[in-house]
Amino acid sequence: MTTTAPDRQQVGLDDEARLGLYATMVLARRFEEAILAEYHADKGPGFDIGKGLVPGEMHLAAGQEPVAAGVCAHLRSDDAITATHRPHHFAIAHGVDLGRMAAEIFGRETGLGHGRGGHMHLFDPETHFSCSGIVTEGYPAALGQAFAFVRHGTDRIAVAVTGDGGANQGAFHESLNLAACWKLPVVFVIEDNDWAISVPRSASTAVSSNATRARAYDMPGVRVEDNDVEAVYLAASEAVARARAGDGPSLIEVHTLRLWGHFEGDAQGYRPELAEVVGHDPIPSYETKLRSDGILDDSRRDKIYQQAGERIEQAIAFAKSSPLPDPSTARSYIFA
Repeated sequence: MTTTAPDRQQVGLDDEARLGLYATMVLARRFEEAILAEYHADKGPGFDIGKGLVPGEMHLAAGQEPVAAGVCAHLRSDDAITATHRPHHFAIAHGVDLGRMAAEIFGRETGLGHGRGGHMHLFDPETHFSCSGIVTEGYPAALGQAFAFVRHGTDRIAVAVTGDGGANQGAFHESLNLAACWKLPVVFVIEDNDWAISVPRSASTAVSSNATRARAYDMPGVRVEDNDVEAVYLAASEAVARARAGDGPSLIEVHTLRLWGHFEGDAQGYRPELAEVVGHDPIPSYETKLRSDGILDDSRRDKIYQQAGERIEQAIAFAKSSPLPDPSTARSYIFA
């Protein structure tokens, strides 16, 4: 099933809400642009990922911002999200503190995980956000959270995110099956950016749309085309309302776009469409739409960019000024 253009009045998508979607997308993109600059600033010849202010691998979500913005617009801070190894846009859209997230990416003591986890293992109890470097790991974890919400008699929900490659993992199918059996308040999200690292969906997946797999587990399945943030917003509105009402899980697949490499340093020689990718950037596309509708002008756009830039500058400064973990605490926070 593919969504149609949303009825903005029906789902409460007024002018301010549309600007809010745009602002969330801009904030996520500008944060990643800043992290990208810091990541490369001191790597030096040979691109040693173990060196520099930001050590380790880096997986960035540029181009996939509409998914996070559209879904998270319906969530409360007490709802849970389990994201992927490409997590920054969902963390930002769900309200994770930018400074503590930046500090974690920089490996600093003030980070979300005291600098132990890095960018693929962000964990924030305040907003109930987590992610993992293990593909589709967040799906089973979301079931546990959703089960707890039901046992406590709340209307909180869990959102679990994976990619199109992750939809071929056993954990994906096991999680959909159990969520349907127990009628758990979960919204399953698939970010279909066409590539499971370097493998095209057409070469790895038997169905043209993972949304059709929802039928096997007796739950609604919706595919959103064209990386359309407002269509994501509409689909998420229905799925979140269904979960909160106790009517069980739903699946949303969004055909989105990975503007940059699978990881930073990925030459992307496997992508024949690479030259065309920049022309499908969802942020300028949505900006054009908002301008056409008379909602966005230069003044408002500049203010949104300025506010995002100020927040990110403060977050990066906080991370850089924070101390590295004391080596004597290496065994702290270990539970087994």
